[in-house]
Amino acid sequence: MRKTHFLKPILVAILFSAGTYSAQAADTTGAGATFPYAIYTKWAEKYKAATGQRVNYQGIGSSGGVKQIKAKTVDFGGTDAPLKDSELDAAGLTQFPAVMGGVTIVVNLPGIASGQVKLDGPVSAEIFRGAITKWNDAKITALNPGVALPNTAITVAHRSDGSGTTFVFTHYLAKQSTAFLRDVGAGNTVNWPANGVGGKGNPGVAANVQKIAGAIGYVDIADAMQNKMNFVALKNKAGNYIVPNQAAVEAAAMSANFKVKGMAPDLLDQSHKNAWPITSATYVLAYKKGADAARQKGVVDFFSWSLHNGQKMAEELGFVPLPPSVVKMVEAEMKNIK
Repeated sequence: MRKTHFLKPILVAILFSAGTYSAQAADTTGAGATFPYAIYTKWAEKYKAATGQRVNYQGIGSSGGVKQIKAKTVDFGGTDAPLKDSELDAAGLTQFPAVMGGVTIVVNLPGIASGQVKLDGPVSAEIFRGAITKWNDAKITALNPGVALPNTAITVAHRSDGSGTTFVFTHYLAKQSTAFLRDVGAGNTVNWPANGVGGKGNPGVAANVQKIAGAIGYVDIADAMQNKMNFVALKNKAGNYIVPNQAAVEAAAMSANFKVKGMAPDLLDQSHKNAWPITSATYVLAYKKGADAARQKGVVDFFSWSLHNGQKMAEELGFVPLPPSVVKMVEAEMKNIK
């Protein structure tokens, strides 16, 4: 997602230069999804400048974030795959969204411009389950009259780690195809086809797409925008081909009900005429009752500050801020962090 994030997101933490801050204040630590890495690190940088308090977030994937928060080795976890009510209750956790975004399909087809290739959900599912293996397959060319698609082998670039981005993307494809659900599955980790290549984090998938001619992969929209990748125009539920952008994510979230427990409505394949089909939010996991009051307060203070002071930063990085009504719900939910 920009700058050093693209190099080694799993190993990179936010380690800011030493400064003078309250001896009573503890650093706030978090780990998890790579999707929000750029905005969490940006917020942390500005938060430290404004308050003197340090926040360290490591992008290790959603599965890692859930594992660490349950193991009580971090103050908050990051996940793009929201936990179910029963799992939240069993672990004594609360969950709330931080920003919205989406997953986009990206390709490496030399000579073909971004947005020129059109796909729909069923054909995308056939590609990602390994049933379509050439770019000039009849099912793809039927959606792309006038586009000179090459007789190039398709390489599916996917996540090799447990991933909330994979969770979102595979649940979308599973809605499009029962065969995809049967052969590949839907979740943080799935059974990708033999013509695939794995990469760690969204940057790992992006790197594989960029270096392999004929590759297709999935990354978050913000990452793809920052790295100037070539998008696919994807047919939405209303029948319109949409190029991913922030307005299309906002359109998908217009009628979402965030009042459900866990604040995790299904944003996939919404019916708005301009909706991006693979829209999602990214979520924060925190302890309802923590052993260290200062660290619990650190989580609340950081995300309260970010929700009110970091919305413009989120937009600049390609994310979509939460609607004001949802911000109020998040503030109410954070009162459970004690």
